[in-house]
Amino acid sequence: MKHIEIVQQTIKQQAKLCIVSKRQLNQDILHYYNLGYRIFAENKAQELLKKVEQLPKDIDWHFIGHLQTNKVKQILPYVSCIQSLDSLKLASVIDHYAKQINKTIPCFLEVHLATQDENKSGLPLEEVDSFLEQIGQYKNIDLCGMMVMGPHTDNKEQQAYVFAKAQTLFKQKQLQYPNLRVLSMGMSDDYKVALAHGSSMVRIGTYLFQKGGEKNEIL
Repeated sequence: MKHIEIVQQTIKQQAKLCIVSKRQLNQDILHYYNLGYRIFAENKAQELLKKVEQLPKDIDWHFIGHLQTNKVKQILPYVSCIQSLDSLKLASVIDHYAKQINKTIPCFLEVHLATQDENKSGLPLEEVDSFLEQIGQYKNIDLCGMMVMGPHTDNKEQQAYVFAKAQTLFKQKQLQYPNLRVLSMGMSDDYKVALAHGSSMVRIGTYLFQKGGEKNEIL
């Protein structure tokens, strides 16, 4: 069975598939585009801008990497969603440039819950309430989701702990902020665990683009 079929059978109707196309060849991205997929994600501004020029214009580009404020103006006309909003400072810059081009940009709040991975980006849990109380001032941002990275481990219990924590947080905040609709979590090595804890968007790249035989049974 092809990798994409495995993924689709797993996520079924529960979640949307965001294909992470970073460092991939255009011809390989077009393979999935021609199968009908439209949501692709990049984590570097320069690579995103290059692909925007070379690939079909109806792709919904998501930005999933740490976004520097000096790159916002460059990518904003081309992205359909910024999944890695992690500070009010960044929100202010996004809002400023979105207003200039008369665009309301969907964003996900990236929350850092895998505390054992100190190098991961995202807003610390203790700052989430303050962020949500203030984000409403930025009228050209549609905060419609939350993004969480799983821990850098193959330990399923540790993955489940982080994703369960994210699911609880997401449900709590939905009660106060009903515009939060998407919980984006789960990648090639942990998307099944994420789905078991309520993920409604998975970000998969490595598994879909790897060459040769199928990956191990955890997928």
